Amino acid sequence: MTQPSIGVAVIGAGMVGRAHASAYRNAATVFGLDLPAPRLVAVADLHEPFAADAAARYGFARAETDWRAVVESPDIDAVSVAVANGLHREITEAALAAGKHVLCEKPLAPSVADAQAMVEAAAAAPSQVNAVGFTFRRSPAINAIKQQVEGVLGPVRHFVGNYWCDYGYDPQRPMSWRYLGGPGSGVLADIGSHMADLAEFFCGETVAVQGTTMATLVKDRPRPLGVAVGHAGGVQVSDERVPVENEDVCTFTASYSSGAVGTFSLSRVAFGHANTLRIDLFCENGTASFDLTRPAEFTIADATPEPSVNGVRTVFIGPWHPYIAQGLPMDFPTVGHGQNDFFVYQARAFLDQIAGAVTLPPCPDMAHGLHNLRVLDAVVSATDKPSQL
Repeated sequence: MTQPSIGVAVIGAGMVGRAHASAYRNAATVFGLDLPAPRLVAVADLHEPFAADAAARYGFARAETDWRAVVESPDIDAVSVAVANGLHREITEAALAAGKHVLCEKPLAPSVADAQAMVEAAAAAPSQVNAVGFTFRRSPAINAIKQQVEGVLGPVRHFVGNYWCDYGYDPQRPMSWRYLGGPGSGVLADIGSHMADLAEFFCGETVAVQGTTMATLVKDRPRPLGVAVGHAGGVQVSDERVPVENEDVCTFTASYSSGAVGTFSLSRVAFGHANTLRIDLFCENGTASFDLTRPAEFTIADATPEPSVNGVRTVFIGPWHPYIAQGLPMDFPTVGHGQNDFFVYQARAFLDQIAGAVTLPPCPDMAHGLHNLRVLDAVVSATDKPSQL
């Protein structure tokens, strides 16, 4: 039996929090019209101007400066947790205990132990949906490639994943929580968690990790004098510098239950690459590639066309691919879509789960987020000890 409406709130009004807030606002506009209308109740952030701006911008009824006000509010049924990783466990456990459905951003927690506790809290609340946000699973192009892997391309033999960003290249960018924590809590947790998940989306469970190299290239950063959204650009800084505690670059290889192998390159100091995620799948009968800088298309090569016209070809995503029909206002090829749409599809899937519908594949649960953290832990444990020449 569905609810007449679902009261939703977002805890965190930074970059990702705003993506969740916008997604809830748009979730009822995509796919079927049978979703109980989400009520946009509250956005919470310790920094009141961020909370107020996000609430007004995305149509939420009120802003809060304490996440506890959201957890304790009887008019809120579901919560997105979109704050610094170190706060995930406390907020999630409290929200579950208060009877809320919870969608927590990845990585699920700062440690395997914290994630295990969150999974146990979710198990103690079986009537509530618990989920972790791996939005790239909602990419129409990535899902179209998966269809081809399950069809003409055949099993993946070699998965190549590169995720390069430049938000940390400038040593004058201020210190933030993203640069604090031990090995593995830097670029590996931030964007490598997505790549580890995507590899398993295509290749099955990770069975071994080898040859990790991690490096911290910007050794310290100035202490900020203000509060920033996202990656802290444009904030005034002091003369005091704070040591960076985690990695800027990470590379590793992995093996999968399917027999596939994976090679990975991650960076947050890749000048000129604002948000470059690319995957290349070398399969039994062909290849396919996806580049987030061109999110509404993919490339494919297989033996189907005649040799005289064969080669790598670009496929524009259209209504015959996953998520597009009724998933965009203009749902036909060349219109384009982007990463913000992935959040909309994720929010719709989460709300559908709460309502008991099966329109979209369900969100991965917190047990999956725990598994993802165990993979990241294995990456850290496989760090190479270089041989000196």
